[in-house]
Amino acid sequence: MSYLPYIVAVWLFLVGLYGIATSRNLIHLAVCLTVMQSSTYVLLLAIGYKHRGTAPIFYGVPVGSRAVDPVVQALTLTDIVVSVTVVGLILALALDVHRRAKTLDPDEIAALEG
Repeated sequence: MSYLPYIVAVWLFLVGLYGIATSRNLIHLAVCLTVMQSSTYVLLLAIGYKHRGTAPIFYGVPVGSRAVDPVVQALTLTDIVVSVTVVGLILALALDVHRRAKTLDPDEIAALEG
């Protein structure tokens, strides 16, 4: 068993979290959130991986053959769709804020009213 995918997932999560904590631009914040969300893809795929496992297609495959978990693959695809939607919404909100405030700095946006 290799711990490398888990280490990569933790590293991606921490890099994204650091970027979110230190971001001074809403676009940078959205990119860091994407990096942070990509750690969940790596983690889910590492959990569902089976050494020498085949595709989860069972027609014509002998009983007892090893196969990767199809539920984890479906969860990963769902996670990708949700993250793309969230990032699209954040970028749309960032464009709206830029249109109104003429800045993407979160510290300057706090002064907006209405």
